[in-house]
Amino acid sequence: MESYLLDWTNLLLRWLHVITAIAWIGSSFYFVFLDSSLTPPQDEDLKRQGVSGELWAVHGGGFYHPVKFALAPPRLPEHLHWFYWEAYTTWMSGFALLTVSYLWNAGTYLVDRQLMDWSPGAAVAAALAFLVVFWLAYDAICRVFEGRPNGDTWVGALVALLVGVAAWLACQLFPGRAAFLLTGAMVATAMTANVGMWIIPGQRKMVRAIQAGQPVDPIHGQRGKQRSVHNTYFTLPVLVAMLSNHYSFLWSHPRNWLVLVLLMAAGAAIRQFFVLRHGWKLGRHGNPLPYALAGLALVAATVVWLTPAPQAAATARPQAVGYAQVRPILEQRCYMCHGAQLQMKNVRLDTPEALRQHAANVYQQAVVARLMPMNNATGITEAERATLGQWFQQGARVD
Repeated sequence: MESYLLDWTNLLLRWLHVITAIAWIGSSFYFVFLDSSLTPPQDEDLKRQGVSGELWAVHGGGFYHPVKFALAPPRLPEHLHWFYWEAYTTWMSGFALLTVSYLWNAGTYLVDRQLMDWSPGAAVAAALAFLVVFWLAYDAICRVFEGRPNGDTWVGALVALLVGVAAWLACQLFPGRAAFLLTGAMVATAMTANVGMWIIPGQRKMVRAIQAGQPVDPIHGQRGKQRSVHNTYFTLPVLVAMLSNHYSFLWSHPRNWLVLVLLMAAGAAIRQFFVLRHGWKLGRHGNPLPYALAGLALVAATVVWLTPAPQAAATARPQAVGYAQVRPILEQRCYMCHGAQLQMKNVRLDTPEALRQHAANVYQQAVVARLMPMNNATGITEAERATLGQWFQQGARVD
């Protein structure tokens, strides 16, 4: 019953997480587009009001005319929309999903004793430390180089190095699947902290100053804009880290940390293309296509690098594999989690009838995706995986 309820909790949290992430990313992408597409106002009245940029757009059968004030509007409206619940809900649902999927069963999902022989509690503490320490280090970098010559360049380079070191360390401590997810989660935590610790507090100070009739300190807007820009570059790297969970050929590679770093760098480069293309269309800078090409080149290089070595074609007739050959493998490698005493994910494999029902899942999870046994905790061999594959391809007979 516990496994069944956890599955439902996982599904509903994942659904909520995806919905709120779409809302957050969508609003982030829209405002980056908006800032990059603004042109100086033409109307003299808008200029007198302090408008620094405007945009005319058509969508959904209507025309829209958003404007941006250089520092503060002449007066604040009664209803002012704030963009923060998308970020907070995305992080809260994501952390809840991390808890249900990984922290709750840390001994299975966070511990690979071939990498690090530690207790589940220690693994949980280390995983949480990744989220906190990365934010503190990233925030310190931003503070130290704020306002310095070439400060943004230094911040970008050091944060990229920080992400690379964190990805390497995560892959030394945790199973590949968990390491990729934790790397994405730590960057996503920094994104949310940017909203909660800098962007929204700065905006509240600006609003209070306007309401009190006091001058608005531009530093709040500058800091908020800086962290907002960082968030948009973090987005695609975070997404590829999260999606990688479904593709074991990425995180099971011996140099899995480098695979993750290359894909995250590709995402950042491609995002740079989309950020700059709006301004390029207005003649503000050169064609950003090289960034997209660089990102695609990194992806292509990773694809070529990970290409499996060709296998020699079999010349002999394949040996018939039946239930008698696969039963000892399942008994030794699978029954402890999918037997009479325990049925993880409601899957039982210790009877011919049950095995027939889940034959396709066994083949997919143990042979194709190589996800099972989890972290190869029971030490299944390549020869045993091949035997399971032959058994399924020959009809998965259980008689």
